[in-house]
Amino acid sequence: MKNIAVVGGGNWGKNLIRTFFELSALAAIVETSESLREEIKSTYPSLPVYSTIESVKKDPSIQGVVVATPASTHFEIAKECLTYGKDVFIEKPMTLSSKDGESLEKIAQLNECILMVGHLLLYQPAIQKMKAVLDSGEIGQIVSLHQQRLKLGRVRSVENVLWSFGVHDLAVFLYLIGEQPSEMQCVGQNVLQPSIEDDVYLHLTFENGVKAHLHTSWLYPEVVRKLVVIGTMGMLVYDEVSQKVTLHQKGIHSDLSNRDEGHKIIFHGESKPLTIECQHFLECIEKRKQPISDGANGTAVVRILEKALR
Repeated sequence: MKNIAVVGGGNWGKNLIRTFFELSALAAIVETSESLREEIKSTYPSLPVYSTIESVKKDPSIQGVVVATPASTHFEIAKECLTYGKDVFIEKPMTLSSKDGESLEKIAQLNECILMVGHLLLYQPAIQKMKAVLDSGEIGQIVSLHQQRLKLGRVRSVENVLWSFGVHDLAVFLYLIGEQPSEMQCVGQNVLQPSIEDDVYLHLTFENGVKAHLHTSWLYPEVVRKLVVIGTMGMLVYDEVSQKVTLHQKGIHSDLSNRDEGHKIIFHGESKPLTIECQHFLECIEKRKQPISDGANGTAVVRILEKALR
């Protein structure tokens, strides 16, 4: 059933348009740029392409709206669509303030709408595998998480590298740990622009004693996307570049001697997290169930980003 409209046909919006089209769920596209509209029309001649959301939000046949516009516009577009009773999927970051995020949560609840945030990494099968291992207790209690997201990347002029690169990783921290952070330390460096951090270290402490550390940089010579989870009985390493999750059966004994019983790859394979994420949104609409990356998850991530910025 074609019941989804995508708002925004830019760099990432094109991927969402293509994916929902492949899932036979795309009903309409909204794009303010005339040149992009013409490009989209030539690629999807059978679909209506609008310049505003007016036609979409008033169309009763459209159940869900996907917002893939600049982050500064997320709140107003989502608010309008939710008010008209549309289920909404917002790309990350959900909003630019936790206050706006909380407001969208309330509007969605009032109108009995699904509100989902595009925290793509939560739909990566490797992360789901890690979650299952942690829940099973195979590596004992979580002690710490260490995430690196580094590359010579696309530099932003509005948000810093933590807002640009770190949103997915913070969502994963909250998902794997299952709690909100109680303490925070953040150190950043401005190299290219006077008020925009290019390199940021964020350190989080959670109520249960777990520590989580995130290093993001768009001024780095190599592509590094790696998550390490340290447990009391073992360790997990997720290399996002190679799409491998390795279980290390090692640690330190009570007498401070090393224990190393080897390692094994427990997940390896290519996947399509965007397809899985889009399918999840469609399933949530159909079954009226809460998304994994719901509005509360989106707001919680923005709340951390706000505190880190301060």
